[in-house]
Amino acid sequence: MKTAFVAKTLLTPLTSLSRPVVLVEDGQILAVGNRDEVPIPAGARIEDFGDAVLAPGMIDIHLHGGGGHDIMEASDEALAHVGRQLARHGVTSYLPTTVTAPWDSTRAALERLSRLLDHPPLQLEGDACAQPLSVHLEGPFISHLRPGVHPLADIVEPSLERFESLWEASRGRIGLVTMAPELEGALDVVAAAASRGVVVSMGHTDADLAAAHAGRRAGASHITHTFNAMRPLNHREPGILGLALGDPEMSAEIIADGVHVHPLMVSSFLRLKGNERALLVTDAISATGMGDGTFRLGSFDVEVHGPLCTTNGVLAGSVLTLDHAVQNAMKFTGWDLLHTARMASYNPARLLGLLPRKGIIAPGADADMVVLTPAGEVVRTIVAGRV
Repeated sequence: MKTAFVAKTLLTPLTSLSRPVVLVEDGQILAVGNRDEVPIPAGARIEDFGDAVLAPGMIDIHLHGGGGHDIMEASDEALAHVGRQLARHGVTSYLPTTVTAPWDSTRAALERLSRLLDHPPLQLEGDACAQPLSVHLEGPFISHLRPGVHPLADIVEPSLERFESLWEASRGRIGLVTMAPELEGALDVVAAAASRGVVVSMGHTDADLAAAHAGRRAGASHITHTFNAMRPLNHREPGILGLALGDPEMSAEIIADGVHVHPLMVSSFLRLKGNERALLVTDAISATGMGDGTFRLGSFDVEVHGPLCTTNGVLAGSVLTLDHAVQNAMKFTGWDLLHTARMASYNPARLLGLLPRKGIIAPGADADMVVLTPAGEVVRTIVAGRV
């Protein structure tokens, strides 16, 4: 059965369209246009969202958990609860993200996640669930000098043999890997991962500018949570941040919660990168949506008080949701929703090579959409045509 979704405005998200209609059947978009141009077929079900805005479903590429569950649990229940938590905040697709853990635990989590990716939960108790796409491997190939909250004892030097072991455990379902390019053996792993279509992101790194450029040449194309867990910017030795901010072709993500990065620096980052190369992420943990308390991140506990998530005084992820990241970006920069929405949908889809299937509202794309107020507040989320 065909469904016609109508609203006041549509963001593709590259352009806007007034009085839109989006025709959907079997989870796929059939037609998009103004209501005067695209007739609604007789017998089609109509979902009218009034004065709201239709936009592509959001995609979170850096997500450790939510709804009380940690990604490293790698269970049906965990992904179902995480997916429901995400859908409530406008996210329709995501990369379940690992955290550095004992080697055997990481391999086991990858094995379980790879099986779950074949049959992800579509609904939980009537609510649609955001769908996992592939795995984001954050660690263990990171710097001992910039570990953030990742356990030092579980960090290992990168090697082709170790990467192959993790690749086999995941059955080739690693879509993104965060690693430090300055480590011995790292450039070989960067090149090997990139040759398999894995997006390589530089993060948790003490790389100087030369090492960052070497990582770029080897195949790295992205920067993980810019400013956090990396060598600070210096005007004579700009380091990896110099590349992140100065290379117009390098994409970079930021946690726009006002805690990980000051709002002024979030605004400066977004203006430097522009809305074409900046991505909004959450780095959210199991505590997201659960209030204050003690929660798990991989193999350790995190104390949560309001927006602060810490372990031994070190920031340990966030409880940020992607819709609030969009709202914060609008607030910090003064940009409107059209200018901001693509950083949570189109840009991550392009980075992952998912265009034109995801991240855009166009014929042939998956019917993953979010219904928003003009201020970016979520009204409804649509996953594969299901509201």
